[in-house]
This record gives sequence, C-alpha cells and structure tokens, in this order.
Amino acid sequence: MKISVIGTGYVGLVTGVSLSEIGHHVTCIDVNQDKVAKMQQGISPIYEPGLSEMMTKNINENRLSFTTDHRQGLKHSDVIYIAVGTPENHDGSADMSYVIQAARDIAENIQQNVIVVTKSTVPVGTNDMIKQTIQSHMAANLQMEVVSNPEFLKEGSAIHDSFHGDRIVIGAESEYASNVIEQINQPFGVPIFKTDIKSAEMIKYASNAFLATKISFINEISNICELLGANIENVSTGMGLDQRIGSQFLKAGIGYGGSCFPKDTKALIQIAGNVEYEFELLKGVVNVNKKQQGILIGKLNDCLPILTGKRIAVLGLAFKPNTDDMRESASIRVTEELIKQGAHVIAYDPIAMGNAKSILNPLVEYADSIEEAIADSEAALILTDWDEIKNIELALFKTMKKPLVIDGRNCFSLEAVESNGIEYHSIGRPVATKVIEAAPI
Repeated sequence: MKISVIGTGYVGLVTGVSLSEIGHHVTCIDVNQDKVAKMQQGISPIYEPGLSEMMTKNINENRLSFTTDHRQGLKHSDVIYIAVGTPENHDGSADMSYVIQAARDIAENIQQNVIVVTKSTVPVGTNDMIKQTIQSHMAANLQMEVVSNPEFLKEGSAIHDSFHGDRIVIGAESEYASNVIEQINQPFGVPIFKTDIKSAEMIKYASNAFLATKISFINEISNICELLGANIENVSTGMGLDQRIGSQFLKAGIGYGGSCFPKDTKALIQIAGNVEYEFELLKGVVNVNKKQQGILIGKLNDCLPILTGKRIAVLGLAFKPNTDDMRESASIRVTEELIKQGAHVIAYDPIAMGNAKSILNPLVEYADSIEEAIADSEAALILTDWDEIKNIELALFKTMKKPLVIDGRNCFSLEAVESNGIEYHSIGRPVATKVIEAAPI
C-alpha cells in the first residue's frame, strides 16, 4: 500500500521506517530541508538502536523516501499518517497548531480518496477537528475518513516495540477504514484492538498516565523505605510478584522524563479540567515527580554542605538510556542547581552530549569518558543508567578525591560498593559507608 507520513520526529520516522520494513511504499514528509537531505542518505536525526540500518535498507530497496514537497509526497497516497509534534502549552494543554497545519496540507494536496491516520498524541476530540478541517478545505469530489492509531513506542527500543508490541489500537467510525488500517498493520504480528475514535484517543493518555503513576508511587515508597531502613529493591520485587501489580515501572529512581510522560500527564489533567473534573490523583503524580528529580541534590548537600569550587561529576544526561533525548531530563534541573551552588560540573553521556550542549547551562563542562569525568572529583552523581555506567569497574571511583557516589538509578549492589570502599547513596536503600582502610605495614 502507498503510505505518506507527515512529520519525521521520533514517532513519524519510526512509524514510516517500520511500515516500509513490512512491505509498504512510504513517503515521509518534513518541512526541514537539511533534515530531509540527511534522511535521504540514510542518516537518522535521532539516536534509536537499529533505526539507521533499517532506513538505509528500505531506501535502497525503493520502499522508503523523504521529501519536503507535500504535493509530491501526498500525490498517490492511499493512507496518510499525521505524526507531527504536539508540544506543551503554558497551561499544560497540547499545542494542536502543527496537527491543524498538517490537516490543511492534506486537504490542499490530496488528489484521491484517502484515510487519514492520527499517530500524534492528541486530546480527545481532535480527530473530529482534523476531519472537519480537511473536509472544509479539500476538493468537493473527494472523500476521506479519519482513524486514531496512537503509538506506544518506548524510546531506546522503538524498533523492537514496533514488531513486538503489546497491542495496536485502531479507533474508527467506519468498519471499512478500520479494516484497511488493520490490514496495513497485520504483518507486524501484534494483537489489534479496535474501538471508537474517542476511546482510542483516551487509551494513549490513560496508559501513559497510569505508568507515570506507578513510577511516582514506587518513588514515594522508596522515600519511606529510606526513613524506615527498608530496601526498596526488595519491596518492589515482592510487590511485582503479584500478577495484579506486575514488576514493570516499579524501579525507584529520580523520576520520569522524556517527551511523553511529563507532557501527557499534564495534558490529561487539562483534558479533565475542560469537562470540570479535578484529576487530583494525577496532579499528585506530577508533583511527586518534580520533587523526586531534585532528591539527589539534597543527598549531595547532606554530604557536602558547601559546593562552591568543588568538582562534581554528572554521569548520564539523557532522560533514559539508549536515547539522546534530553526533554524533561533530570540532568537539566540537577546541573542547573549545581551551577547555582557554585560547583564545577563535569558531565558525561555516551550519546546525548551533543544535544545537552544546546540545552544545559553553558558553564557545564564535558568529558570524553567516565574516567575523565570522575578523576579528582569530590562526588559523582549518576542520573542515567546506561550499561556503560552500570558496568564500570568500581575501583575507578578511587581516582576521585574521595569515592563519594550518589546514584539516582540504583546501578550497583550495596555489597559491591562496600567491598570497594565507596561511600554510596542510592534511592530507597540503606547508605553504604564502609571504607576499607589500608592494610598495616
């Protein structure tokens, strides 16, 4: 089938590449000429394991192309996906301006009957607005239908999720449109759930809000564990064995970030407010996450009350491993507060430093390796649980002025850090302060 995808951000690019991989002919459209030129060469604008390789393969097999020309890109399309951004407005609502512009571009350029699929995360009722916008601007002799097909991709494993997801949700008014989108997606081999459009729109928000709730809940439990002397890892493992609860998203840390959870939780609060419903639970989830992101600074200040002039290493800048996404990352708040307190900040991330340099305080300096970052530092803060960080030789922390590690992702076992003589503060676990004294001569 001939498919066009408007928008080549995270969702649009992964969607387009994955659809081409299962045999469809896909044209991805973006207004950024430099970005399109690079993608035409198989260069991905985002870091996502396996994406560039799959792009190159399908470009070479003539199933995937990129253009800035809407008329050319939409000319022969049977199905058009809208996958543009829906950034957060000041009041927490989703900005629909890019979605509406995409709808107008579709109306002005289509030359045959089409099905328009909304992949962007949009408030309930948006697909009705998209349909009205297109119908009011397109040629009178054409017909179109809209389908809600929300994405559930996890950054860092999006290609894997496309082919091994839990479900594909299709919300449609007509059985015909629903069946077409089901046919398109069948080669993925992922279970398909069909529903009405508004329910499909809500499923996306409700899913992300629930996962964010699990994260904030376990972080609150971790804070209580620290006060009581319990171990959050044992608690979360014991909870997760209950099949009604499950083990996923019960890993204590410094909160969630990225492009979805922060934006979608606030948007759902706003959606509820629009119908005069106070979503008190979700407001608490958001507030807990804000507090959790700053918890490492408190732990550091307990150890080092005065940070002026002190060299502090920050390990991990992306909001999660296997991505270069800095959106809503804890590193933004943490490094800003360190600079504010006069610290000399040395940061390292295996992938995200390029993006970080345009976002973080210009006083942050960058190291080429973990070893360089921690050498002669007075403390090391771990913000992202990259494998490179989790697999570090703990003895390397001995190159610090004092081996003080404050870990926001619980990367190491308490036994391992104690055996290496490291003072180690983590989330929801006892403090490891055992220091091995030098053997007597």
